[in-house]
Amino acid sequence: MRDPYSVLGVQKDAGADEIKAAWRNKAKSIHPDQNRDDPLASVRFTEIGQAYDLLKDPAKRSRYDQALRMAEVKKREQTILQQREASRQAAERAKVAQANAERIMEELARAEAQKPKPAATTTAGAPNLSADGIGTETGEEMINRIFGTPGQPQSQAQAQAQAAAAKAQAKTQPAPAASEDDTAPDPKSEDASGHPKPPVLQAIDLLASVVRRFRGTQPAAEKAPDLIAESTITIEDLIKENWITVHLSDGRDVRFVLEAGMSDGFVVRLKGQGLKIPGLARGDLNVTLRVARSHQFSVEGFDIHTILPVALEDAVLGRRTTVETPSGPAEITIPAWSGSDQMIRLDGQGLPDGTGGRGALVVELRLMLWEKPDDKVTDLMRHMREGLFL
Repeated sequence: MRDPYSVLGVQKDAGADEIKAAWRNKAKSIHPDQNRDDPLASVRFTEIGQAYDLLKDPAKRSRYDQALRMAEVKKREQTILQQREASRQAAERAKVAQANAERIMEELARAEAQKPKPAATTTAGAPNLSADGIGTETGEEMINRIFGTPGQPQSQAQAQAQAAAAKAQAKTQPAPAASEDDTAPDPKSEDASGHPKPPVLQAIDLLASVVRRFRGTQPAAEKAPDLIAESTITIEDLIKENWITVHLSDGRDVRFVLEAGMSDGFVVRLKGQGLKIPGLARGDLNVTLRVARSHQFSVEGFDIHTILPVALEDAVLGRRTTVETPSGPAEITIPAWSGSDQMIRLDGQGLPDGTGGRGALVVELRLMLWEKPDDKVTDLMRHMREGLFL
């Protein structure tokens, strides 16, 4: 079966009422009686029923969500393992490329040691030599010849040499070589007077070119994927800021303390408490808080909601009464002529909001009739509806 959340068109954190409403709307629009010309209407209708049957049952839904999270974690683990294998293969190729990078220094030394020649010769792909046999090729020219001109496609050998040079640059960074300005003039093989630079300075110029070429390309640290979990808590836990224990799928128990500013749906991030994969930094644990449903209280943000049944005479005449709160009974005044669904707010009786204050206790009034019909009230309502006043 397809993902039941996708089948019903709801989010994974949808409540029971939202799931039920989505199922009803889907069932009405896809019912086979309403789609007689669609041969697949019965199949889709059955699929919607199966999705609702799974999601309406808290136990089935919890098992499905847990299996879904574990599948996502395994997928991320597989991706990381593939990336690590690619990195390992790249490292092996870099070993071969290291020899090519070392030839840079050897070629510079050979050019310095060559005997003087009558005239400079230039061969495609070889360094320029002056009349006295000293190489006049700049560091940038040698880097471009071996690694390729920036912006131009690189051969595989050039790419391997580039990786090896970057690795060598990470181990050896001469102080005079690093330049803070990438737009500075390229180092030349001759000084200001036109005389050849010593081999040591030419080597420094070469490394400076490598630094400018590959500066800022630092590999990102590998980290295991984050682990996702849920924890069901009570309103009392939030008010008292209790310690909470989360049982993870790998058998571990992780404890953390609730703090002001947390409420239903809040995600607690625990550093270094996630998955442990050999060779990788440990991931984090993200725990989503879910306030347990109660027949007496519900949570919306930092406000606590409760329902107070009100008799007809109290709704008409008003009354002073008490209402239960998570901290004990509290007195409230029901105004005269209060209708059903009217709300009375008691500020400071809700959850800690993290700013030093607290939310409110929201009392929702529900108009209730007597258990047995009253003839006098019935006659009065009939006279009022039909306009007969005595």
